[in-house]
Amino acid sequence: MPEEEIGVISHYYGNIQVAGIHVERGTLKVGDRIHVVGHTSDFEQTVDSMQVEHDTVEEAGPGDDVGVKVVDHAREHDKVFKVTD
Repeated sequence: MPEEEIGVISHYYGNIQVAGIHVERGTLKVGDRIHVVGHTSDFEQTVDSMQVEHDTVEEAGPGDDVGVKVVDHAREHDKVFKVTD
């Protein structure tokens, strides 16, 4: 499936399985499918919810830092791609 790079993992909170994603380009919305790829990371998932400063948001754009619950371990500097149809 085609993918578009939209950001990078800025932090991973292992105790709650949340990745901090810094959105660098494009938009990220609830319901989007993302692909996280790094040196030892490689998984896909649907974004079920996002938070900015503990507030739930539906969409994030360039420059935003969002927290997303992830299904696998993510690492700082992993690339985040949006899977496009």
